[in-house]
Amino acid sequence: MRRSLAALALVAGVAPDLFGGSPACADQDDPRLDRLFGRLNVIDNGDKDEVARITAEIWSIWRQSGRPGLDMKMQEGQRFMKHGTLHSALGNFDFIVKVRPNFAEGWHKRATVYYLMGDYASSIADIQKTVELEPRHFGAYAGLGLIYLKMGNEPAALRALEQALTINPHLAGTRATVDELRRKINGPKL
Repeated sequence: MRRSLAALALVAGVAPDLFGGSPACADQDDPRLDRLFGRLNVIDNGDKDEVARITAEIWSIWRQSGRPGLDMKMQEGQRFMKHGTLHSALGNFDFIVKVRPNFAEGWHKRATVYYLMGDYASSIADIQKTVELEPRHFGAYAGLGLIYLKMGNEPAALRALEQALTINPHLAGTRATVDELRRKINGPKL
C-alpha cells in the first residue's frame, strides 16, 4: 500500500512536502497559480531546483482551502493517508468535499484514497470533479493515468498522462511511462 502511494506521488511529481501545508487563504483560484504555471512551462528541464520549487509552491497553494479548520482536516487526512489509515483519511476528505464542494484538492485527495483502496470508479469520478474545478491539475491527470494502467486500458492511460505532461512538462516519471506506452501502443519505429 505504501508502495502505491509512493508510486502515485512520483508519477504526479509531488514534492516531498506532500503531507504538509500552511493555512493561508488560497486554492485553485489563487491568482499566483497563473504566474507559476507560466513559469513552469518555460523553465529549462535542467533547472531541477527551480522546477521543484515551483511545483512545491503549486501543490502548497492547491492544498490551502482558505479555512483554517478545513486545512487542519486536510493535513490530518494526509497524515492518515501517509500512515495507511485509509478509512480515517476518507472520512476527513468526505467532510471536506461536503463542506467546501468547490475545493479541487479536497476531491483530489479523496480520489487518491479511493485509488489506494482499489475503488477505481470512485477515484475516477473524483478526478473528473477535480479537473472540472482545476483543469491544470497535473496530479489528477497523472493519477487518472495510473488508474487506467491498473485497469489495463493503455490508450486511456496514455491520453491522461500526456495531458499531465502538457500541463507540467517536468514530470520525469510520467514522461518515461508515456514513452513506454507509446512504444507499446504504436509499435517500434521503422
